Amino acid sequence: MTELPPARSKTSELARRVASAIVMVVGALAAAWAGGLVFAAFWTLAGVAVGVEWAWLAAADPKARRWSARIVAATLGVAGAGLGIAGYLSIDPLAIAGVLVLGALVVWVVARPASVAAWGVPYGAAAFVGVILLRRDPVDGLLATLWLFAVVWATDILAFFVGRAVGGPKLAPRLSPNKTWSGAIGGAIAGTAAGCGVAFAGGAQKLWPVAVVALAAAIAAEIGDLFESGAKRAFGAKDSSQLIPGHGGLMDRLDGFLVAATLAAIIGVARGGFDGAGQGLLRW
Repeated sequence: MTELPPARSKTSELARRVASAIVMVVGALAAAWAGGLVFAAFWTLAGVAVGVEWAWLAAADPKARRWSARIVAATLGVAGAGLGIAGYLSIDPLAIAGVLVLGALVVWVVARPASVAAWGVPYGAAAFVGVILLRRDPVDGLLATLWLFAVVWATDILAFFVGRAVGGPKLAPRLSPNKTWSGAIGGAIAGTAAGCGVAFAGGAQKLWPVAVVALAAAIAAEIGDLFESGAKRAFGAKDSSQLIPGHGGLMDRLDGFLVAATLAAIIGVARGGFDGAGQGLLRW
């Protein structure tokens, strides 16, 4: 079979990446607009995929790998379902936390000696718990979700382009040899600006606290990216899976998002409670 010339191969790869990115963005925005159980199901499935990918990379033994992935998937599915219907029924958050802890303990036992596979439970949960808590706010849930998307996406995109255009010293060469300080700074500035823009469009009165939170979320997203890169190196993998054409796995795509979402939800819940996390995040 004739191989594609390098230029055509790169063009084809870029086309796949762009097409996959468009599908993911449209899906995320549509789920955000729908809210409720649709939104919870969308992000729970994403979290399940992230957790399974982690467990699959961490456990080398085929039997331990299969059982770890199954238990992680079941645990995250139950926890996500509970969190999704918590907006309609009275479900104690401690019960959901208990499910996650129990599932992680079972994986820790099943996967030994690769007990690090158990971290697939909290890692996968981070992909949906925070964003679901933000979206369930009846007043600012949609705005807070769009704010989070804007911060993370702007950080990721501008970090890539600024880093390639400016170059310079490497950010953390042992974890991710291609990332630069210029890209990290450019991404953080872009994420902060995007967060302020969305908050302003949504009617936020005080923007300087929002700017501080957006900067923190942007930095958190970059730290999440570095962490996942380091984890893959430790596991000896280039990508977490081949689930998304041109992008690898969902762990590769949500590495920064899940950290930023967790930070945003902690701030929002701390200020606005479980039913007002969006307002707690954006209204100061």
